[in-house]
Amino acid sequence: MEQQEAIRVAREEAVALRAKIRRGLFADQTAGAAPHCVQGNLVILPSFLADDFHRYCEANPKPCPLLAVSKPGDPALPTLAEDFDLRTDVPLYRIYRHGELERETTDIRDVWEDDFVGFVLGCSYSFEAALLEHGIPLRHIERNMGVPMFVSNIATVPAGPFAGPMVVSMRPMFPEHAHRAAAICAEFERAHGEPVQIGNAEAIGVSDIMAPDFGEAVPLEDGEIPVFWACGVTPQMAIKQARPDICITHAPGFMVISDIAASELAAGRGPEISSAPQSNE
Repeated sequence: MEQQEAIRVAREEAVALRAKIRRGLFADQTAGAAPHCVQGNLVILPSFLADDFHRYCEANPKPCPLLAVSKPGDPALPTLAEDFDLRTDVPLYRIYRHGELERETTDIRDVWEDDFVGFVLGCSYSFEAALLEHGIPLRHIERNMGVPMFVSNIATVPAGPFAGPMVVSMRPMFPEHAHRAAAICAEFERAHGEPVQIGNAEAIGVSDIMAPDFGEAVPLEDGEIPVFWACGVTPQMAIKQARPDICITHAPGFMVISDIAASELAAGRGPEISSAPQSNE
């Protein structure tokens, strides 16, 4: 697909899907739902924690590749989509209080505060169309399932109150597909890039492939190996440790849908992000 056509298709997909989400007509996981669009993980925090979380993302670019940061109190994200509203345009949100999950909801207008800052982080769903186009099958998409995610034993770099283990997503593949996928994903640095582990789940602390911490279990077939990518659910582990009064995230697998074509990320293009202010510590 020519790049201009890819950009047009992605925007049409995104606008249509966000409209359904906003009207309450779509509240499902988004793997394969907008295959040509950049998808993202979401974290919303009070502004006094925003700089520390920004530094946490910069210190951990593999699981937390920043795509956008909102202005305090502003629910818009114009660098990702002209009509995006942080309060209504994610299929399913999670509301945390003091680090504990309070509830899930499809609309956060009732808890929105004037000092909230939204962060959107890259998502591995953004490279899946490229894998499929190169003949690499993805079973969770074939079965209309969410990708399985696991809490690993890989530690992240702390920043302020934020720290914790890396979460990883898993896709079963034949070895020849796994190495081809790694080469393709290397071009998607802002969607987690290359895998963090190929073939050895126990090396990163995953003991049971059929018992994911998030998402849905996807079995390995004969001859397949597990392939693990860093995952943007990682901040939800850091939130449990930081224990802010309130934090809002996407539910794992229910992603932010942007207007940006996934092929734009692969080409090294995407929204610019300012650096976090230096810590006073």
